[in-house]
Amino acid sequence: MGSLPPSLDLPSPPLGKPPHLQLLSETTLLNLFKSQQNHLNYFFQNLDFSQALSFTQTLLNSRGTIFFSGVGKSGFVASKISQTLVSLDIRSSFLCPLDALHGDIGALSSADVLVLFSKSGSTEELLRLLPCARAKGVYLISVTSVSNNALANACDMNVHLPLERELCPFDLAPVTSTAIQMLFGDTVAIALMGARSLTKEQYAANHPAGRIGKSLIFKVKDVMKKKDELPICKEGDLIMEQLVELSSKGCGCLLVIDDEYHLLGTFTDGDLRRTLIKASGEAIFKLRVGDMCNREPRTIGPDAMAVEAMQKMESPPSP
Repeated sequence: MGSLPPSLDLPSPPLGKPPHLQLLSETTLLNLFKSQQNHLNYFFQNLDFSQALSFTQTLLNSRGTIFFSGVGKSGFVASKISQTLVSLDIRSSFLCPLDALHGDIGALSSADVLVLFSKSGSTEELLRLLPCARAKGVYLISVTSVSNNALANACDMNVHLPLERELCPFDLAPVTSTAIQMLFGDTVAIALMGARSLTKEQYAANHPAGRIGKSLIFKVKDVMKKKDELPICKEGDLIMEQLVELSSKGCGCLLVIDDEYHLLGTFTDGDLRRTLIKASGEAIFKLRVGDMCNREPRTIGPDAMAVEAMQKMESPPSP
């Protein structure tokens, strides 16, 4: 083969030795986890719970939407806490400070609360947002970890999250500060959940695709097969003539009914296997569904929860 044209020459791999990697010992990792635990303990031991209570009560009393804002890692935390509140049936939203200055601030009203997360309290984007938000009549709350900062001084309320230091060896990467922000926000969210007496059913209604939602929302009548979807037959029907009906409806059974559509029993795939074992020769062609069906099947009403039906189907002695 000829060489590639000059324009298609592939770049050569970089020269030089790869960076030196030290082996990570179990002791080193364990010490890091212990250090982070100590930093978190410092937060819990020094948090001003009167501030936390005032903050939580203010959110509980809010007549409008609770907005959260932040930049960088604090922004991710603010967005997550807002999403948690929404899932708990509390009106909340994340407000990007940059987008807010380009039109999104129009979402704010005098009935709203704006919570600003910032470790230093000197985040330029949030400081630029403050006067604009105040002009909308919003109640402003800062959540910071540095004392006597510009953001706290300009807000109506400040919550100080005590930070001993970042786990980062340079005390720079925001890993401990964001951890305590998340701990604080999520704990307040659960406090609001309790104060608003949110029921398990209300919670499930906001999670319809999740396991909890499905178990608490859907009733048997919501998920059961109906009318033409049902694999039905009469007890006098020959078993061999009902094999298509048994397999085509995807239920694994036949519902044996009388002329008024009352359920007399069920004939399952298992019943068919037992029939084939017991019968021999031409006898199989003469057996009727009523001869081999189960006349005491497990039943459940249409208004029962679907999860109850599943539990009943899977319970012993024959799950």
